Amino acid sequence: MAKTTTIYICQQCSYQSPQYLGKCPNCSSWNTLVESIDRTASSSAKASLGPVPKPVKLSETTQKPLVRLKTKVDELDRVLGGGIVPGSVVLLAGDPGIGKSTLLLQIAAKFKALYISGEESVEQIKLRFNRLGEKSSHLFILAETNVDQVTAAARENTFEVVVVDSIQTMITEELNSAAGSVGQVRETAYRLHRFAKDTGVAVFIIGQVTKEGTVAGPKVLEHLVDTVMHLEGEAHHAFRILSAAKNRFGPIEEIGVFEMSEAGMTEVKNPSKQFLTGRIVAPGSIVVPILEGSRSVLTEIQALTNPTSFGLPVRRSLGFDQNRLQLLVATMIKRAGIPLQNQDIFINVAGGLKIAEPAADLAVCLAIASSVFDKVISKDTIAVGEVGLLGELREIRFLDKRLDEAKRLGFKNFITPKSAKTLKEAVGLAIRK
Repeated sequence: MAKTTTIYICQQCSYQSPQYLGKCPNCSSWNTLVESIDRTASSSAKASLGPVPKPVKLSETTQKPLVRLKTKVDELDRVLGGGIVPGSVVLLAGDPGIGKSTLLLQIAAKFKALYISGEESVEQIKLRFNRLGEKSSHLFILAETNVDQVTAAARENTFEVVVVDSIQTMITEELNSAAGSVGQVRETAYRLHRFAKDTGVAVFIIGQVTKEGTVAGPKVLEHLVDTVMHLEGEAHHAFRILSAAKNRFGPIEEIGVFEMSEAGMTEVKNPSKQFLTGRIVAPGSIVVPILEGSRSVLTEIQALTNPTSFGLPVRRSLGFDQNRLQLLVATMIKRAGIPLQNQDIFINVAGGLKIAEPAADLAVCLAIASSVFDKVISKDTIAVGEVGLLGELREIRFLDKRLDEAKRLGFKNFITPKSAKTLKEAVGLAIRK
């Protein structure tokens, strides 16, 4: 077998060098040359291409029915688009200790699966498996970091699912760089991708998250896989939110809600009820129905205002976009005449949920006004609507679905763009003495 040739490629300008250079001679960027396999070095590789493939007309192709493997975990199936697609490659990313390995170990126990561990020994996995109370007679464990050995072992048996924990520990001996480097992560992920497409086995890859909150390794790793899922949650909250940032076989708006417990990751069937558990009626609190994919979820918006102790007031938010908070505060000052110029404002979304849609604007404004005026918003009130810079309330999508979920949980007073035309009228309507 011919020796593999490696080259170093600049990630900024694609300059190629036979050896590592700290500074790229072409674009002058530092530390951008990454070791890669030179697939064009061997002339025999070109000769082995075989006959030229013929393209086919899309109109003449027959579509095979998409058969999915049900995990029997509704929250995960929802995020995946209905279940696991055979031959797909799924990247699960999240902070250390958030529950990635626990979740996939529980899922692997439901199939004939191979669990590849590059971080733990077989004995450690057995201890965790027993602690979770799981039982399986068709779950295989392999403690290995060489990706070629991993794919060879996976081909010797007929598996439905292969879990790789984690991609940062996988290596190929054809590269000299250390495990976790850009070259190793990219090459090992590529080989796992080819294994999945060649065999039809679904592959789950666990990816660690850097301190900046991005998946460790090159961005091409996310382009290579079929689905990118993120598992998020606060350290002091038991809830874990599973969402898809990319999904070739389903929507990306859906979320799954789990709770970390002694029995592992358990799905939350009624997220709205769980997010509102322990809520107290006090100034600065209101409930908003937000839409996550096809599901309406009720959560609490909390606001706290205090006269500033410094010259510049502080504006902070947790679970809500801080830039949007600044716009809403400026709109309230200008259009509603609420004195917030010298107020420190703090916003929190209870339960650790992160709100990205503008439908929560009205609830945030009402929570701030309730805190400033020290007035309690009635317990059975919800507010939803987008607030424009002119103070107008804009329509939002799927209002009926949001209100149906609120009615199911006993809410009776609804503040929507249809019931309040201006911000000042909305504030006067919502506050109760």
